[in-house]
Amino acid sequence: MILEELGNYLQQHRRASLTQLGIALGASPEALRGMLQRLERKGRVRRLPPPQAACGGSCCRCDAAVSETWAWAADDGEPVPGLSCPSLERPV
Repeated sequence: MILEELGNYLQQHRRASLTQLGIALGASPEALRGMLQRLERKGRVRRLPPPQAACGGSCCRCDAAVSETWAWAADDGEPVPGLSCPSLERPV
């Protein structure tokens, strides 16, 4: 089941953009978003806030699927690192 694969991927990698999840699981961002929201309601994942600072690029148009980042909700309360600009990071 893709919902279980999604949870396992985030648990293993700790965080990923919607684009990264789509590539890893072979699913569209639109399909994944609904599943992520379901896992969020169950307290298993959380959506990270958008980056505060600009990435330094000149276009000012980051793709929403690239900047929408989700993280596994750690059971031990350990914070999950945020992102300054997901488009500059290596894929997880």
